[in-house]
Formats: sequence, structure tokens, C-alpha cells
Amino acid sequence: MTAAPEPPRVLDDVRLRAMHRYGTNPSGFLSLNEGNHYFTEPGIEGFIAYRPARRIWVQFGGPVAPPESRHELLAAFVRRAKEQRVRVIAVQLLREDAELQAAHGFHTNQFGTSFSIALPEFTLRGRAFVKTRNMVSRARRDGITVQELGRDVADEEVAGLKRQLDAIDASWLRQKGRLTREIRFFVGERTGAYQDLRRTFIARREGGTGEDDVVAYISYSPVLGNRPGWLYDLTRRRPEGARGAIEMAFALAAERMQEQGDPWLHLGLTPFIGLDPQNELDSSHPSAARAIRLLAERGQSLYPAASQASFKRKWRPQLETPEYLAFPGRLRLIDVWRLMKVANLI
Repeated sequence: MTAAPEPPRVLDDVRLRAMHRYGTNPSGFLSLNEGNHYFTEPGIEGFIAYRPARRIWVQFGGPVAPPESRHELLAAFVRRAKEQRVRVIAVQLLREDAELQAAHGFHTNQFGTSFSIALPEFTLRGRAFVKTRNMVSRARRDGITVQELGRDVADEEVAGLKRQLDAIDASWLRQKGRLTREIRFFVGERTGAYQDLRRTFIARREGGTGEDDVVAYISYSPVLGNRPGWLYDLTRRRPEGARGAIEMAFALAAERMQEQGDPWLHLGLTPFIGLDPQNELDSSHPSAARAIRLLAERGQSLYPAASQASFKRKWRPQLETPEYLAFPGRLRLIDVWRLMKVANLI
């Protein structure tokens, strides 16, 4: 599927323009999070997103550049890292990205799976969605309505609603327990220079005070490139939030995107899910594969991968895509530590 014509906001930003023209990763917009750095090379259009973590550079996705320039851009990035005496650990790589990293001497291993819904085929009809429809109906009976910020909400309300979203974020983390930290780097954000390009849907309880009537929200980031559409990103709800509110917001958002002609709704990467030896490349490292499987089996306290995958799969995504990490030499304990620090897991 070819990319849509470039909107003015994209044309005015070199990174957005590169993602629109050459992007292949549905999570690519997350590379624009605050705190990331961007490697560029004179004479080459595009960039590589990364975040320094002491003696490691954590690379997000593959090079965003013309196909004929990807090898050259990655070679320059790896060369710069060697000059700086830092190691490159790359995450959220699609298969073609992993193959490119392997060509530059990296080991690669599957890290998880991402999910995508083809919106022209999206429907909540049929037996497979009976439970989901019942949850949406229950939320509606409980007085829940869904609105999109910037479309269904008056401008003068937005500031107060954003304060409610901040409060929901805080209560959501408290509910998860004292060891739970808010994940960064692998997920989006509600602030930053590109916030105006995201979409946020809120679930509100009728009869509320206007200060505590929002019970849940979902935010979506734009997906540019060869599978355009939207990326299901942040989901938060109050501990006492109405059952079915998230499902109601998700369904309305998907239906609205479908009506607007958006081709894809991407549900993003779930680490440690869908691990399959058949997905591994010749460049895989056996010890790293064992370590990742061990995290998949015992790491639920750090990241609730199983529940995340269950929520995503209940929407019957048509596409499941393996994603990879890449590293030079062997995967060291300090590499895993730094990666977890960047993600704010520890």
C-alpha cells in the first residue's frame, strides 16, 4: 500500500517527512519521544533514532532512509559508536531491519510480537465479539460516553480534562503496586513537540462533576510510511473505572478511523509474546534466546505481557509480526540493565 499524500505538517518537519516517505515500522512515531537523539550523515536523507545510556546507545528501529541509503547510514552510525567507544543495542526491529543489522555484524533475536488490524475488515459483529459487545453495552448502561479531544470537546474544557488524565496516570501507577514504574521509550507520551498529531479518546461518566468524570482514556499516535494509520499507544483508567469503558473507547476510535478511510490500526509491540524458533534469523544468539524466553516465563512482575497480548488478540488482529533486538558480540548483563533503565523498568 502506498503512502498518502504528504500533509503540510509533515512537509515542514525533516523527520516526519523521512518517516512518511521511507518509514516501515508502525511504531516509528515513538522515535520522536522527548529525550531521544538522532544520528544523521551528510548527503543522506533520513536518520537513526537512539537514546544514550552511559556506554550504550539504544537504537530505536532501523534506519529511516531511502532503501539504497540504509546500509550506508547504519554503517556510519556504527562507526561513530565505535569512535565514541559505546555499544549499540537496537530494539523494535522488523525482520528487514534485523537482517540489515546482521549484515553489519550484529546478533539478532526475536524480542516479541506486534499486532495490526486491517481497518477495512474491522467489525464487532459475530460470535467472536459477543463478550466485547456485552462489555460495551454495560458501559453504555452505566452512563459512559466516549469523546475525542479536539473534536467532541470544547477548547475551554481541554485544560481541565488534561488535569484529570494526569490524575488517572498517577492512580493507575499506584494501583499497579509499589514496584511498578511507568514504561518509557517503548511507548508514547502525552506531551512533547508532536502531541498535536496524536489522538486521545476519553470515557466519561454522565452526571460527574466535570473534575472527576473521566474514568479512562486511550491515546493513538500516527503511523506514517508504507502501512499508514494509527498506533494504539497509551491506555489508562481509574481503579474504580466502569467496566467496559476501555472497550467502548477502543471500538469508537476504530470505527471512526475506519469511517475516515484509515487503512491500519496497529496495536504495537508486546515483548516476550509469540516467541518462536522459526522466527529466528541465522544471526540469532542461542544464549540470548534462552534469556529472553526466561524473561517471558518469569518477568510478569516487570511487564504484564500476557494480559497485554490477551487484550490485543481479542480484537482479532489479522497481522502478527515478529520484532527483534540486535547487539554486537554477546548480550551482556549490563546491556539488559541499561535497556531496562532506558525503558524505566528499574
